[in-house]
Amino acid sequence: MFFSSGDWQTIIFRLSTALVVGGAIGYNRQQPGRPAGLRTFMIVSLGSAAFVMIPLQVDGESTFYSTNALSRTIQGVAAGIGFLGAGMILQQSGQKFGKPEVKGLTSAATIWLAAGLGAAAGCGLWQMCLIGTLMALAVLSGVKKIKKSPLIRLNGYKLTKIRQKDTASSQDVQQQ
Repeated sequence: MFFSSGDWQTIIFRLSTALVVGGAIGYNRQQPGRPAGLRTFMIVSLGSAAFVMIPLQVDGESTFYSTNALSRTIQGVAAGIGFLGAGMILQQSGQKFGKPEVKGLTSAATIWLAAGLGAAAGCGLWQMCLIGTLMALAVLSGVKKIKKSPLIRLNGYKLTKIRQKDTASSQDVQQQ
């Protein structure tokens, strides 16, 4: 995991892996109306990789020092990206039909995941990056198709109708 600052091949490989991971997820999220797309995901993943690579290159007094610094760096990256995700959610929030509506949760969670995969790339865990990216793309694409299937939509429609009837009934009782 540790490497010297003069090891250009390792640096290029890890940063390139982070770019590919962020690019793959960002390409999937690149659609009109989304708060983040290809470039944002690539930069987040690359930035996370760069941040975690710093303590891995610094010659410390012991490996404990470097591991401790790496742990604090990963915590800082996760918290920082959490704020970025919160901003994406707030940007998308609105009101529709008089009820509060929150949008952007999937984009916020996905950007957080891209940061985690970028951090893994920075640590040289390319297998984890590959598997994590494939799983993320499966969830983002595959589950969306399942969610739009006629069976799921029909059940969701029935559930919505039942909830609307319950709400109307409770309002009638309150008015009397």
